[in-house]
Amino acid sequence: MGSSLSEPEFITVLADKHVENGETITLCCEANTEHVTATWEKNDQKLYCVENKHSVEKEETKFSLKIERAEEADEGKYTINLKNRKGEISCSSHVTVELVEWRKMDLNQESMFNTLKTFTICNKVPELHFLLYGPIGAGKSSTINTIRTIFEGRQFVNCLAATGSHTSHTQYYERFSFENEEGSFPFAFNDIMGVEENETGVHAQDIISALKGHMKEGYKFNYKSSLATDKHYYNQNPSLSDQMHCLVYVIPADKISLMDNDFIKQLKSVRETASSMGMPQGVFMTRVDEACPMVNKDLKNIYKSKKIRDKMQECSNVVGVPVNCIFPVLNYHEQTHLNDDINCLMLDALTKIIHWANDYVVKMSNIQISPQQPIQG
Repeated sequence: MGSSLSEPEFITVLADKHVENGETITLCCEANTEHVTATWEKNDQKLYCVENKHSVEKEETKFSLKIERAEEADEGKYTINLKNRKGEISCSSHVTVELVEWRKMDLNQESMFNTLKTFTICNKVPELHFLLYGPIGAGKSSTINTIRTIFEGRQFVNCLAATGSHTSHTQYYERFSFENEEGSFPFAFNDIMGVEENETGVHAQDIISALKGHMKEGYKFNYKSSLATDKHYYNQNPSLSDQMHCLVYVIPADKISLMDNDFIKQLKSVRETASSMGMPQGVFMTRVDEACPMVNKDLKNIYKSKKIRDKMQECSNVVGVPVNCIFPVLNYHEQTHLNDDINCLMLDALTKIIHWANDYVVKMSNIQISPQQPIQG
């Protein structure tokens, strides 16, 4: 008598694969029986094998898929289904393909640090101002903590971060400058309340007031109303030195597609105002480790990752900022020691936006009769 048919079970399952461009991808598993029909899928769709590209093999209870000359299009989720009349079972593997580096990651931390330290700004303002703007949990306060950590050479936690929270920890309009034992840096970042769901966060008009220099430090945000023009914290006649010189959106890479419609609507209004002022705009795309396992494993892979490149394009489409103005960064959040790769990504972004802000000041100072001429709006 023949042996009875067994319900299929896996002895070994498909493993995740990370390969370089041009390598061969081999996915294999083993079942408890050879009496099954095997089918393969890619990204939950039937895999159609291409001659000289894909090869499917079965050797008794072992099953394998080979993909020759790995390229960008081969990245994705691969699934094998084993089926007989006793049952059906499946397992999957996530394949990532390390692309040829499509943007250079500057690893010269000392050079970038010195560039920021010795940067000569336009003498029409005492320092350059950057406004951080984004949804709650994106990492605005964490960005400030990260910059201070880099400049002071130690872990710095001053701004409470709202990661994982549904409400913003930032309640007051606050300016953060940076210095170390050698002196101060020629720029400052201003932090505002995050944008919350159901329009309970910062008002669009408050962001616009901050951009134009109308908002004074210490103002307490109120989701029920924006800063009134007759209040103490409203600067009636802001100068170029009072206003912002660059708007920096802080957008979480892993949640771009989940961003609230209210935020996107508000973002459009803020972007249009900044654009009408001729103000430069950039994006710090945070939480890159959550968006890509390859980057989570090694931050140096940031510009070899298809997922990060796709996220940057998605971010560009949503925010309306060109891809070359988007900087993927990772803030300090779990780390207790300084990390050179984290530092380099942030320093690279800072060395770019400081030039943009300074160019804006030069342009505006040439337009205005004097640096103290009031800004309309």
